[in-house]
Amino acid sequence: MDKKTADLPHSGGQKIGNEGLLDRFEDPSFFINRELSWIEFNKRVLEEAADQENPLLERVKFLSIFSNNLDEFFMIRVAGLQRQVERGVLTSPPDGMSPSRQLQEIHEALIPLIEQQMDVWNGELLPSLGSQGICIHRYEELDPEGREYLKGYFRKELFPVLTPLAFDRSHPFPFISNLSISLSVEVEDPVSGEERFARVKIPTHHFPRLIRIPGHVTPGSLHEEVDLVFLEDVIRANLGSLFPGLRVGDAYPFRVTRDADLEIEEDEASDLLTAVEEGVEMRRTGSPVRIEVVPDMPGKTRAILGRKMGIPRHMFFPQAAPLGVADLMELCSLERPDLKDPPFLPSVPRSFQNEESIFESIRNKDAMLFHPYESFTPVVSFLRQAARDPQVLAIKMTLYRVGANSPVVSALLEAREHGKAVAALIELKARFDEENNIGWARALERAGVHVVYGVSGLKVHAKVCLIVRKEKNGMVRYVHLGTGNYNAASSRIYTDIGFFSADAVLAEDVSDLFNSLTGYARIDGYRTLLVAPHSMRNEILARIDREISMHREQGGGCIIFKMNALVDRDCINALYRASRAGVRVILQVRGICCLRPGVSGLSENITVTSLVGRFLEHARIYYFRNGGSGEIFLGSADLMPRNLDRRVEVLFPVKDQDLKNAILETILPVHISDNEKTSVLGHDGKYVRNKPAEGKKPWNAQKWLLAHRGCWQPGSGKCQNPERD
Repeated sequence: MDKKTADLPHSGGQKIGNEGLLDRFEDPSFFINRELSWIEFNKRVLEEAADQENPLLERVKFLSIFSNNLDEFFMIRVAGLQRQVERGVLTSPPDGMSPSRQLQEIHEALIPLIEQQMDVWNGELLPSLGSQGICIHRYEELDPEGREYLKGYFRKELFPVLTPLAFDRSHPFPFISNLSISLSVEVEDPVSGEERFARVKIPTHHFPRLIRIPGHVTPGSLHEEVDLVFLEDVIRANLGSLFPGLRVGDAYPFRVTRDADLEIEEDEASDLLTAVEEGVEMRRTGSPVRIEVVPDMPGKTRAILGRKMGIPRHMFFPQAAPLGVADLMELCSLERPDLKDPPFLPSVPRSFQNEESIFESIRNKDAMLFHPYESFTPVVSFLRQAARDPQVLAIKMTLYRVGANSPVVSALLEAREHGKAVAALIELKARFDEENNIGWARALERAGVHVVYGVSGLKVHAKVCLIVRKEKNGMVRYVHLGTGNYNAASSRIYTDIGFFSADAVLAEDVSDLFNSLTGYARIDGYRTLLVAPHSMRNEILARIDREISMHREQGGGCIIFKMNALVDRDCINALYRASRAGVRVILQVRGICCLRPGVSGLSENITVTSLVGRFLEHARIYYFRNGGSGEIFLGSADLMPRNLDRRVEVLFPVKDQDLKNAILETILPVHISDNEKTSVLGHDGKYVRNKPAEGKKPWNAQKWLLAHRGCWQPGSGKCQNPERD
């Protein structure tokens, strides 16, 4: 690419120079399509499955995640686009693509990725698993002993729960639930010669997807061999038992994905909890948005399925078996540590090692935890100690995703047992966690916790906890703020930052926030917090403009953002303005990025990388050089319209100089310097895997942080930093 000019898609090969751009930031060619950018992200997940440097079962895990991501993408994003087409919606995203054009582009982009997914599975992972004693067999390839075992398993376990459903003139086409795998079975009446069709649902909710045949240990082997067969293969091989008196022909697997995006009319609902429950039930019956079929399914069978379900041809996605690749995550439960990432023990900072002194420690100095390299246990200890401490009077907390068997919820229940005033805002609309959150809401209500279900018209995504404690000099408020959920399980696989403080001004802001969430308080402004949808976007834009002004006055302007997604048009335009002014803009965006970097006269001072590795990068860090007195915000918000306009989000400042140094001298440089697990975004919207420059050593940020976990804590000694430009 010419350094000074770059051809942009959707602009007729237009060359962007340096004149007249201030009025042209709405040009669609300046923006990358959101959906296609997401596909590029999921492609990077697939690359991890193909990366032979990763342990074998970790590669299987990434393949499963790729497939699960794709399921959710169809259930939410593709479903939304199809609704727009059906309703004749004419509005377009910043890149200018109509909904129908987006659907076409999505289909064309996904077909080769689905083929690549199956090439990785059938060509690489399946043979490699076999060489390690984990063998997934085709039924017909089994020895007589194996087939006999599975016949018995079919008769005793599967046959009683299977219900073959015919579809013809006298039998209506059966309802096919979301993400269920089915067999389309061809049968023939030997008397009349009439050909008929039936559907058999594969009961994956009640049985493992991979059925294990009792194995054996090969002499000299350290591991028991694992012999597995897909559930649908067992059923397909025994279909004769379901259709006695008929000739059973071929059977072809297929899988339906439905619209699962809840549309809750909150103004019409008298009870939000009931409305969400009803919405979750309707999710199972949403309109079809995709049907996956094996390539050898005959055209006539596809035509019947399409006609009966109202699915046009472009919604069919051929895929080699197995369908539902997300189920391969079952393999990761095998006890084969030699095929997984080595385990590690998260560190616990010295200041948190004595649970009884947690409040004293936080009162003396702000503290920070970087998960998963540092343990989530101090967060639980913070709550548990608050529950038991007679000086603690109240606990207030937001809960978005807490998971099952939550120690956080257990601590809140214990606090009620000790007579504390506990208020919990549980976001019932947290996508795909609605049922789990409904269960926790009812459990907390039964214990006497004041439960708030959310805010009308908004999702509460902020991660905020406030503890009120009576001390010698009066009431002291302690806060925990974070970039991630209060979920002990996900804290082991997501990178997030948790922050503790007893700063009176910050705590007063948090109190105001809770009053606005649990009551009717209208807060005109916050002292230190940036809160969406109140003022966050304007505050971010003002700081970008301040960086531009300071750079023009004294030079050295620099903005570093680390986040999950960058979609908001106003924020992208502000970063373009910063680049045009000469400010250096460094972005590490794990997922969707609609900003187009590297365009001369527009964004040549902007670099964008994405890091996909062992842990899911989830922390949000916003840094402004601010003339040398750097300003850092952490929090729950990405720069997306949904976060800035339709969610309650919080970004909070890091003022403690030691913690600022930890972020600026270690955490950010280590991630930005990664040249093993990062990919670089080009002006064409495509990502290229980063490689060490000539003379540079390979650098894996997550491996380095694992090896040096906790070294960024004050008093731990100076961290070794990576070599970097």
